Amino acid sequence: MSLDDLRQRIDEIDQQVLHLLNERARRACEIGEIKRGENSPFYVPEREKAVFDKLAQLNEGPLDAFAIKEIYREIISAIRALEKPTSVAFLGPRDTFSHMAALRVFGASAEYHPLPSFADIFTEVERGRIDYGVVPVESSMGGAVSDTLDRFLTSNLKIINEVLMHITQNLLGKGPIEEVKRVYSKDNALLQCRNWLRANLPHAELIEVSSTAEAARRAAGEPGAAAIASKLAAETYQIDLLAERIEDAPHNYTRFLVIGQQMVKPTGDDKTALLLSVRDRPGALYQLLLPFAEHDISLTRIESRPSQQKAWEYVFFLDILGHVEDEKIAAVLDKVADHARSLKVLGSFPRAEFPD
Repeated sequence: MSLDDLRQRIDEIDQQVLHLLNERARRACEIGEIKRGENSPFYVPEREKAVFDKLAQLNEGPLDAFAIKEIYREIISAIRALEKPTSVAFLGPRDTFSHMAALRVFGASAEYHPLPSFADIFTEVERGRIDYGVVPVESSMGGAVSDTLDRFLTSNLKIINEVLMHITQNLLGKGPIEEVKRVYSKDNALLQCRNWLRANLPHAELIEVSSTAEAARRAAGEPGAAAIASKLAAETYQIDLLAERIEDAPHNYTRFLVIGQQMVKPTGDDKTALLLSVRDRPGALYQLLLPFAEHDISLTRIESRPSQQKAWEYVFFLDILGHVEDEKIAAVLDKVADHARSLKVLGSFPRAEFPD
């Protein structure tokens, strides 16, 4: 076939795709009407996972599974906005990794609200003014995010999804790298890149600012300035990517949680998050954990935090593989409750895929 013939065929395919996308949107809007009548949530993580898993099984290429998922995430996001606009809060400002994590879950068509604190995110979702929140909970380099964990001590919100982000740092600027005299960024980003900066920009002044997005904003307007920030910030502030992946540790990941009001149904590949307190007696923690081992249930995380109720009293955050509705999990939690002072299920949710 000639070039013109191939382009004509692509035009015909685009027409078919457009027709089918609008047909899909019409069916989804009908589902939205049913959900509205039943007061059901419009964002359903278990359903989205089922769609992505089925597409991965059906995909014959040449597009890979990641590309298909990215395409369909935006299709689902746009169609969900027709059913009901979805509002999402994250730790601001925009163009940070928290913003990127929210986009990874909800797509570009959601309504995003950057908020100044973790408390604001929880409060807005608790009071129903915003549908969902996205908050960091732990990083592979810095460990647990205590502000997020501590809010679960008093909040009734549920964890309904999680996303893992590979945190890569980039040098952004408008001039040649040789002309960079100042580098702006958040304190932890500067620390993550200190060896690269020492080797490549030894004479540059390192200046801490409130966020990587603020760093990019400053670099966009100052000659001789650069920023360590995300690629999203480079797009927003229209500045060049001078160097990619400049972080010293290549395996830097942050885990984010999606919080909301609903409970999520099982998908077959789930996690359950628990909040436990133990009785003050010898072997209490051992007795608490023993039922998980006896029933071959994997603990993927355990973290202690002050209870904030009494000096030197602690609570434990646990993540286990499985769903609270699984028979084995339910049986184990009954046994654990016998040894715990309190047990709170923070949510069961689809297990995040490990990013490439």
